Amino acid sequence: MAGQSLADQGIEKEVVPPFYSVKEAVLPFNKFPGIDPILGPEMKSTGEVMGTGDTFAAAFARAQIGAGDVPPESGLALFSVRDSDKAGAIEVARRLVARGFTLAATGGTAKALESAGLEVRRVNKVREGRPHIVDLIKNDEASIIVNTTEGRTAIVDSAPIRASAEQHRVYYTTTLAAAEAVCMALEQETDVKVRRLQDLHESIEQ
Repeated sequence: MAGQSLADQGIEKEVVPPFYSVKEAVLPFNKFPGIDPILGPEMKSTGEVMGTGDTFAAAFARAQIGAGDVPPESGLALFSVRDSDKAGAIEVARRLVARGFTLAATGGTAKALESAGLEVRRVNKVREGRPHIVDLIKNDEASIIVNTTEGRTAIVDSAPIRASAEQHRVYYTTTLAAAEAVCMALEQETDVKVRRLQDLHESIEQ
């Protein structure tokens, strides 16, 4: 195929598959207890998986399952987000409450959620004294954590949250986009249809 144009290969228009695919990295943070699992530009993945589905939500859900990170379907959702994410966090919180979750949040985030009419349990940040957010995680009270940060100081201050979540195997996201994708995955209808690679390729050709 090297040196041949797409036209020479019979490809004259964009090929758009009739399904969605989501690739997910498999991260080895659980092998290094106590480290901060926040992602940077360096490679920290030990592999990757891919999920496919008729919708993005189904593909994302399958990719999470393949990576061994199955989103919880109920329990306590713990929020601590940066100011620019508070508006989006309200919508994510609403969607989780609709799925049966209860809410807990640190000061500023809790205030934003309460102002939107949501019932939320307030928890201290680590520097505000015990019992604090990490104690809640260590007591296995949290099912899912939405934690976004901005700035060097905030990243350092929130490192114990991420490390404790990893140690106690609590599902967590560090971006609002990921939290929204989790909501979509939880809301999608269960899709258990097996898709052979051969069938996927045939659907593209058709």
